[in-house]
Amino acid sequence: MAGQARELIEKFRWKYPKAGEPRVVRAPGRINLIGDHTDYNDGFVLPMAIELACWIASAENDVNILRIHTEDLQKYCEMPVHLLADAAPRGDWSDYPIGVAQELQAAGVPIHGTDIFIDSTLPMGAGLSSSAALECAVALTLLGQHRMERVDIAKVCQKAENYFAGTPCGIMDQFVIMHGREGGAIQLDCRSLEFEAVPLNRSVAVVAVNSMVKRELGESGYGQRRKECEAAIDLIAAKHPEVQSLRDVTPVMVKEIEDDGLLYDRVRHVVTENMRVAAFVQAARQNNPSAMGKYMVQSHRSLRDDYQVSCPEVDFLVESAMELSGVYGARMTGGGFGGCTVNLINRESMPEFRRRIKSFYQYRYGIDPQVFICEPAAGAAQFG
Repeated sequence: MAGQARELIEKFRWKYPKAGEPRVVRAPGRINLIGDHTDYNDGFVLPMAIELACWIASAENDVNILRIHTEDLQKYCEMPVHLLADAAPRGDWSDYPIGVAQELQAAGVPIHGTDIFIDSTLPMGAGLSSSAALECAVALTLLGQHRMERVDIAKVCQKAENYFAGTPCGIMDQFVIMHGREGGAIQLDCRSLEFEAVPLNRSVAVVAVNSMVKRELGESGYGQRRKECEAAIDLIAAKHPEVQSLRDVTPVMVKEIEDDGLLYDRVRHVVTENMRVAAFVQAARQNNPSAMGKYMVQSHRSLRDDYQVSCPEVDFLVESAMELSGVYGARMTGGGFGGCTVNLINRESMPEFRRRIKSFYQYRYGIDPQVFICEPAAGAAQFG
């Protein structure tokens, strides 16, 4: 990481030659092993921070302007600090850093003019939380020496994404980016925000395969799924007033709305997915990758059939992976509608898996998919 920080500083100085000594911040991406579309339903998730990350070098300037350059997109924006409170979304990448700055300012954090240089190894639109990593990196950058608890940083970033960037996401992505652990994933209770580390055996590799199908959650069915969940809560709570979210729904309650078709399917996914998270964690603690893989496949089928957030390309990658030796399980990961699959494989099978999954996908779709080994990483931090 020291080498990446030095390279980033060199790029920063080239872009902002008159700036002072830069600070460097790193925020990891994340991959979710199991538990999708449960976070905004107060449920359970099992995400893992990964080594792919968003990096920022920054230094305060004397012109009271946020000047932001992103290397991977080759884009630039600026925002005078005195206009920040009244800033409106532009509908592009800049909504993430500007939204975070606005929320920090609203929370009482003094925002100073800052030159910001962003470089990321995370592919955009792949379901590895490139946007949440950017948000958390910007938050740490603008906080400077101002103290804020990690959970509160995650909440600020989630709020910026919900209300400025326009994606009604839960808190999972921002939370694991701030609280990631080397050596494994974290099991997060999205209602209480209590979490615990779940170590993963080194003999098992977590591998992401990018379908290269870009997903735009703000314009996709993601928001529609949230509305359907809210409608299901109203339906169930009419008979069971103790139900505040789908987290409170029991299998018996699910059966009671079986005649409601679409809402029944959505609720069944959330309820069974929460159960799968618990079962997966137990299997991980018992070092049983075969059982872990079984729950992953069940999760994918539920997301595909009950929640309907997969796509043909992602389904093909999951089905193809399960035909390969050394693969314990595979599923879509993230919000859906494209992006990555997450695969649990015997580490020794990695070279063969990479070769064959790329070959299968190229033959079927004429696309060369990206394949990443996702090593568990620590949460966002400042360097130097």
